[in-house]
Amino acid sequence: MDPYTCSSYRPISNLSFISKLTERIVVKRFTTHVSDFNLFPNRQSAYRSFHSTETAVLSVHDALVRSIDNNQVLLDFDTVDHSILLSVLSNRFCADGTALDWFRSYLSIRTQSFIYNHQQTESYPVTCSVPQGSVLGPLEFVAYAYRTYY
Repeated sequence: MDPYTCSSYRPISNLSFISKLTERIVVKRFTTHVSDFNLFPNRQSAYRSFHSTETAVLSVHDALVRSIDNNQVLLDFDTVDHSILLSVLSNRFCADGTALDWFRSYLSIRTQSFIYNHQQTESYPVTCSVPQGSVLGPLEFVAYAYRTYY
């Protein structure tokens, strides 16, 4: 990758304090919901309390080997399709009504720009991915990945 080209860098969301505070509340409620109804698979270790990093490493290794064997592309935070994520949240995690509307709103009308060489690029729409540097993004990614690997 060319270090002098903005597109070589991954964006990180510059989120306000109130946004991160709101995300923390949503993460706590969503995590409680997922835990109460046992919605994540037993092998899911990332971003979960009391789960082993050793188990996570073994699971990732296994997924990598299987993906390579099957010529599949691996998921990344930047590959999350919003409509699929919303569908997974609705169908698998039973998010509906106001909760699903909140997730939809959270993912919509996002833009990003970069500062490179002391100059800010134009803002451009974010049509996929979960916000990098956010509190909720990792949990959304895990929910999204669940549909692919489990």
